[in-house]
Amino acid sequence: MWKLIAQVKNNLGDKFSVSSDTVCFIIEEHGKHGLIDQAVEVFNKCSCSLNCQQNVCVYNSLLFALCEVKMFHGAYALIRRMIRKGIVPDKRTYGILVNGWCSSGKLLEAKGFLEEMSNKGFNPPVRGRDLLIEGLLNAGYLESAKDMVRRMMKEGFVPDVNTFNSLVEAICNAGEVDFCVDMYHSVCKLGFCPDINSYKILIPAVSKVGRIDEAFRFLHNLIEDGHKPFPSLYAPIIKGMFRRGQFDDAFCFFSEMKVKGHPPNRPVYTMMITMCGRGGKHVEAANYLVEMTEIGLVPISRCFDMVTDGLKNCGKHDLAKRIEQLEVSLRGV
Repeated sequence: MWKLIAQVKNNLGDKFSVSSDTVCFIIEEHGKHGLIDQAVEVFNKCSCSLNCQQNVCVYNSLLFALCEVKMFHGAYALIRRMIRKGIVPDKRTYGILVNGWCSSGKLLEAKGFLEEMSNKGFNPPVRGRDLLIEGLLNAGYLESAKDMVRRMMKEGFVPDVNTFNSLVEAICNAGEVDFCVDMYHSVCKLGFCPDINSYKILIPAVSKVGRIDEAFRFLHNLIEDGHKPFPSLYAPIIKGMFRRGQFDDAFCFFSEMKVKGHPPNRPVYTMMITMCGRGGKHVEAANYLVEMTEIGLVPISRCFDMVTDGLKNCGKHDLAKRIEQLEVSLRGV
């Protein structure tokens, strides 16, 4: 590689340079494959041979490579070199080292690093506890992350909204939705302000496990915060009501959301038609199919098949024929 670079550099002279993004990519790829000596070589030569300044991004890339091969002493030495060179660590600098230590089970070292940097006047762009929680999550230590949040709340502190969202998503994926609901209410009492992404995680999660009342509370809070519900937020609630047999409530809520929320999209109508068909509400399914065509959305073939078959089975042959004609007019077949 270096011979090729030398040839190109001789041809282009002072015009030759390699972008920092390219250098960062090369260093990190070396690190991912365990080629730390080559990663260090690229880092050391990037200024003289590649005409690329050793900025914070380049330092972060070598830091990443060192952590990939668990060379934490080297990583820590690199941090000290950054500071001597006058380069200010950014969020990724802290995140890389904390994630690396957490993934190796070295939580005390991660805490010590954050405390030392703070004592030197280099506070991370996000709070240290949030970095530790995200590091534990990235390393798969879910219970440890939960314990840290419990301690934070007990002391009257709340996580950063991005950390909260990451934690809630991981815990919901693990099936512990009740813990997330309790945590939400606890941190809100302490002054936490969820964002739209918080609700995008929580509402589908509670709807899926049948906690429809809780889903409505979340939706109400979201609207109170000034957000207009997206289809991805109200569709899970409708689906949850269908699963509980609350068809009339689902129909009324859908009508309300068409006024108060963002317009329903094709997946929402597809879900409405599918759930109506499964519940024997074939006429309602046909109405939603027609409705979506009136606003310019083309139903998938499966929806037409489900509706026409359902209508024929319940004796609604005339309506089934009109739906078939609608499909022909839309598809030209």
